[in-house]
Amino acid sequence: MQYKRNLLLTVLFVLIACFVWLSIFVAHHPIPKFDLEISLAVQKYHSDALDKIMLAISFFGELPYSLLSVIIVALIFYYYKYKREAFFIAQILFSGLLILVVKNYVNRPRPTEFYVRLVEINRFQSFPSGHVLSYVLFFGFLIILMRHLKNIPQATRRVVTVISAFLVIMIAPSRIYLGAHWFTDTLGGFILGLICLFPLCWLYFKKRNGDKAKPHPRHLN
Repeated sequence: MQYKRNLLLTVLFVLIACFVWLSIFVAHHPIPKFDLEISLAVQKYHSDALDKIMLAISFFGELPYSLLSVIIVALIFYYYKYKREAFFIAQILFSGLLILVVKNYVNRPRPTEFYVRLVEINRFQSFPSGHVLSYVLFFGFLIILMRHLKNIPQATRRVVTVISAFLVIMIAPSRIYLGAHWFTDTLGGFILGLICLFPLCWLYFKKRNGDKAKPHPRHLN
């Protein structure tokens, strides 16, 4: 147990160090050559249908839908008596404040049509990607819950896991395709999402007195 804890702390430390280094790098190099090359490669093949697919993938990260998604899912868990899970899902809302602070501090401008094809026009600064952070944190936590909550029907757990994993994997390419972010923006969002996921999971799995004595919640149907 001690070895596992030390390993997780080491991984967390490495992630924080990588994020700090990446933040300094993009602050001093707003448009690295490899960022531009990746964007052009991702956008090389495009169509109206693909535009709509990529916009749909990014849908859950747009305001106010990102807030509503978290609130609705938290309410569903609360309704089915998973009150502790609902509480922790609701805490994900605070990540929005974190992303605004980091964006303002790094202050990296968005990609412009001079460099890339813009399918989506965005506000706020570019680094890190708030969409990627929120997807890694929100859908990543849902994947963890589906592995942990054995009382939920297996079919439901599989469907939620597959959809969540698909969105986590595809959100970064979609943001680059839409011209909303550079690759390093999405990498920063992914790393920061993992960093936020660590304390959320640690607090969730922390044993509380009387947890084992509680009756099982009713099934999600």
